Amino acid sequence: MSAEPRALARPEVASVEASVEAGAERPPRPAATVVVVRDGAEGLEVLLLKRAERGDHNSSAWVFPGGLTDPRDRDASPCVDGLDDAEASRRLGLPSGGLDYALAAWRECFEEAGLLLGADAPPPAAEGWREALQRGERTLAAFCAALGLRVALDRLVYLSHWVTPPNRAKRFDTRFFLARAPQGQAVRHDGAETIDHRWLRPADALRQGAAMKLLTPTLATLQLLARHSDVASLWAWATAPREIRAAMPAVGTGAQGPRPVTPDEPAYAELARLDPQRRGGGSYELLPGRAVRLSPRLLRVTANNGNLMTGPGTNTYLVGVPGRETDADGPGWAVIDPGPDDAAHVDAILAAAPGPIRWIFVTHTHTDHSPAAAALARRTGAPVHGRVADHPQWQDPGFRPDVPLAGGERFVLGHGDAGATTTLAVIHTPGHASNHLCYLVEEEKTLLTGDHVMQSSTVVINPPDGDMAAYLASLRALAQRELDWLAPGHGFLMDRPREAMQAIVAHRLAREAKVLAALQALAPATDEALLARVYADVPPKLHRVALRSLNAHLLKLAAEGRAVHDGVHWQPGAT
Repeated sequence: MSAEPRALARPEVASVEASVEAGAERPPRPAATVVVVRDGAEGLEVLLLKRAERGDHNSSAWVFPGGLTDPRDRDASPCVDGLDDAEASRRLGLPSGGLDYALAAWRECFEEAGLLLGADAPPPAAEGWREALQRGERTLAAFCAALGLRVALDRLVYLSHWVTPPNRAKRFDTRFFLARAPQGQAVRHDGAETIDHRWLRPADALRQGAAMKLLTPTLATLQLLARHSDVASLWAWATAPREIRAAMPAVGTGAQGPRPVTPDEPAYAELARLDPQRRGGGSYELLPGRAVRLSPRLLRVTANNGNLMTGPGTNTYLVGVPGRETDADGPGWAVIDPGPDDAAHVDAILAAAPGPIRWIFVTHTHTDHSPAAAALARRTGAPVHGRVADHPQWQDPGFRPDVPLAGGERFVLGHGDAGATTTLAVIHTPGHASNHLCYLVEEEKTLLTGDHVMQSSTVVINPPDGDMAAYLASLRALAQRELDWLAPGHGFLMDRPREAMQAIVAHRLAREAKVLAALQALAPATDEALLARVYADVPPKLHRVALRSLNAHLLKLAAEGRAVHDGVHWQPGAT
């Protein structure tokens, strides 16, 4: 056995989505994969094996060692070091059977790559067992007993969980494990299931693109590995407390044609919600003017104003009551954020409305959100609801609400079929703007966030109307609400609202800590000197915008007594 210290503390898993959508015609078969890594001359390297041609979509793909679990592996439990079924199951979020996955990962690594995890060198007799194990002629327990081997499952770290979508002929429920390459052992692909192998830096494998056939879970795992420069960095991340959720690729269409969409992509949560059976009916792109039905009560139309500040464009939402949609005397629909002054977008909103528009609501009066309210009101007769900003800079100068809002109001939009109702609650969320409002669709626990929370982008806080302290307070208050979904002003539907808002607060506080550190290091310092230090991780083309948020941080610190400004320079405060 190796003398390597056993410091593979497994991260505590907060929760695991162990189930897949009901109604799948073919239940996935349990499988395990092991991602073997080592430090190479130029950084982290990972082992990839090339699958043999078998006439399926896995043929000729470059993969990690892995395969199906085998219930007979349990007989090798007396040979296992560092793990029992109770602990293995807890880590994987299973009631029992978790050890099967870890045993399969260890066995498959030997069968396909010739590596015995935890051993200094395989006994000479081990090679003769590989083919018999692969064919199922011999068992793992017999292998270990015959060679006196210990199964070093304490060398495995649970990495991820992937489930094949229902539309595949072969489906797998696969647990991915991470392992260090054992020293003194050479990889020997088996020549049957795997016909080639390579040690590659993850970034190099990704750069090869179509030249290396990479399946979706492999591609996503390589992208994860590419964020780490060496094994130590990867190990520190993998063994830290984190939540591991089941990842089932969604299927979307767009400019690249139909393709899998992974959980780290912006469209994933929305596609998984709208297309649980992964038939590919949704889009992984936000297309201007296209109406997307998000729920029985909610539709979205995106304006054609995408740019550096607005991302893919400003989202306009229509909220209504299920049923009686086309009835002229029915409950009617509300429009949230009519968007920029764009006649084509107003036409698209009117065309998308399933029924008469009876209300217009505005989250705030920045010029990509409110200007179309006037034109939409003229064409529908609907009153405009909103709030005027405290400061006119960067605002829509023509905004005049028919119904001023303070926050706390509730609007019952009406009653539909089978007693269905839709209630819109108004929440004042100052920070990005003094007049910012969010709207909660109470029946669906969906919050329309305007610019308070945006997807894949940091909200700019621009004083004097923007206020960093107010922004953080608003986020913390919203994070206490029971919410299921966020419908942002820019981007796709977002799940896990509380985590999203907590992450924004953590990001802002981390940036604030950098501001304080820069003050200590550079004072007396100008805005420009602090900007270069605090936002060194931001491309210079964005520094003009970042300067606004820097000022918001500094003004917050000044109000707290932690920074002082003499009109030119900033100094640390006494507090």
